[in-house]
Amino acid sequence: MTMDVNTRDSTTILIVLLLLTRMLHNQIWISFSRYKTAKGQNRIVDKNIELEQVDRERNWDDQIIFTGLLSYLVNYYFEGAQHLPIWRLDGVTIVIVLHVGPVEFLYYWFHRALHHHFLYNRYHSHHHSSIVTEPITSVIHPSEHIVYFALFAIPLMTVVLCGKASVATFVGYVMYIDVMNNMGHCNFEFIPKSLFVMFPPLKYIMYTPTYHSLHHTQFRTNYSLFMPFYDYIYGTLDKSTDMLYEKSLKQKEESPHVVHLTHLTTPEAIYHMRLGFPSLASKPHTSSKWYLWILSPVTFLSMLITRVYGKTFVIERNVFKDLKLQTWTIPKYRTQYLMQGQRQTINGLIEDTILDAEAKGVKVLTLGLLNQREESNNNGELFIRRNPKLKVKLVDGSSLVVAVVVNNIPRGTTQVVFRGNFNKIACYLALALCQKGIQVAVSREKDYETLKSKLNSVDDHDKLIISHVYSHKTWLVGEGLTKEEQMKASKGTIIIPYSQFPPKKVRKDCVYYTTPSMLTPKYLENVDSCENWLPRRVLSAWRIAGILHGLEDWKVNECGEEVFNIEKIWEASIRHGFSPIMETFT
Repeated sequence: MTMDVNTRDSTTILIVLLLLTRMLHNQIWISFSRYKTAKGQNRIVDKNIELEQVDRERNWDDQIIFTGLLSYLVNYYFEGAQHLPIWRLDGVTIVIVLHVGPVEFLYYWFHRALHHHFLYNRYHSHHHSSIVTEPITSVIHPSEHIVYFALFAIPLMTVVLCGKASVATFVGYVMYIDVMNNMGHCNFEFIPKSLFVMFPPLKYIMYTPTYHSLHHTQFRTNYSLFMPFYDYIYGTLDKSTDMLYEKSLKQKEESPHVVHLTHLTTPEAIYHMRLGFPSLASKPHTSSKWYLWILSPVTFLSMLITRVYGKTFVIERNVFKDLKLQTWTIPKYRTQYLMQGQRQTINGLIEDTILDAEAKGVKVLTLGLLNQREESNNNGELFIRRNPKLKVKLVDGSSLVVAVVVNNIPRGTTQVVFRGNFNKIACYLALALCQKGIQVAVSREKDYETLKSKLNSVDDHDKLIISHVYSHKTWLVGEGLTKEEQMKASKGTIIIPYSQFPPKKVRKDCVYYTTPSMLTPKYLENVDSCENWLPRRVLSAWRIAGILHGLEDWKVNECGEEVFNIEKIWEASIRHGFSPIMETFT
């Protein structure tokens, strides 16, 4: 039997659309919250989020899917949930009254019960493991979620059973819950004080981000759901609520000591960066995820936005001892950096960012990835020449990169060969190896003559040769390493990059090292994402170099043809707790 088109219920389609809308709405809150807290303005809790918290809250969308499935069952089995009108005033009124009354009251006492040690240890402690909240911190134990769903179902099932349900009732109530839930966990204050001045009773029927944040730091206060009046009635209001609220509103944007300036690598990088999907950002970006093709329209839209917006933005904040660190991103992709026509525009963006850092009192700015491209700005020397009175020090990190690569070469190695593009780092790396008594082979006459002119000792000249064979067991590679070259390598060849980007792995019988990087000490705080393709808690040598310049207060530029003392920066990195890594990608 075929159902007549006019009798078909469109509510099932509405449930799917609502589910997708809730996903998007939550992701917007996540991204905006991380952006605001990275900048520091109006931040409530000035503590840190670590990778363990991200892992714990990874399944934040499970409750949305669960609610969608239950909504579908209600729609299927209850006539009052089918063929809904757009609006019914009586239904909306019933939902408001039942939420203010039974839902808020029952939630308050259930929440207080969850803080009894018996229930807290078994269920609620999972949620309270996060002292510093994010929108995804709303993740709770499955048993709690079932109870909460039953509470929120009271108003909705009432209007369904009374035949007074409408699209506005369902969509409005669910979105209200999501907005308030995300707002309470966002960790930045944005509700203007003028609202409470104009309408004083508002403080009893609407909480603020500060209000619920105190519940996560104090545990035994501010139990209410979204309307604080039960905390006022039963005496569980935290006495510092108003004071912290006003303090958070006055919190100014943070001025960092060290800034690492990076850029987007690919269009899909927006999902892997810290402001994107937390679950992807917390893992190395080593390959494209197949399911991201579904988001192609969003990816294309983001490309248009970055093209129009075209302004550097903050994506991350860290703390190293007393040093405040931030990572800023230029909204340009790797392919754009390689275009001749984009060179002037990108250099303009970099220079504007340097001047912005200067105005904010930044001590050190490191040029990450292609922001220090030799062909574009001569490793940052262009910006020093244009702005000779700069107080902020520009660092390209070459010295530490050389030190890391030298110390990554296996002990007992007597000869190495350089492949790929030969640049500033390759030059100083080759010189350092010759001075250590390791034979260095290059394939181009031009590179050979350049190195020979820089070698001081005649004995070092004997360590430099021209070679066109592929039998060397240790390769030091830069950008431009081809597939054909890799196929000619001997079995078991160790391939160590000195480039910003890792070479594409072609051979399974060769050992590929990661790009120059080091493992960070535990006291580098607020590490909740990975730097591009690097493993967790591993930072690139370029980025670490800036941190070391800030810690040691060296007050020198390292850009253009200049290279800082290689032994001195390596000793400082070890002294401050950074560790060499010898890991390869599998």
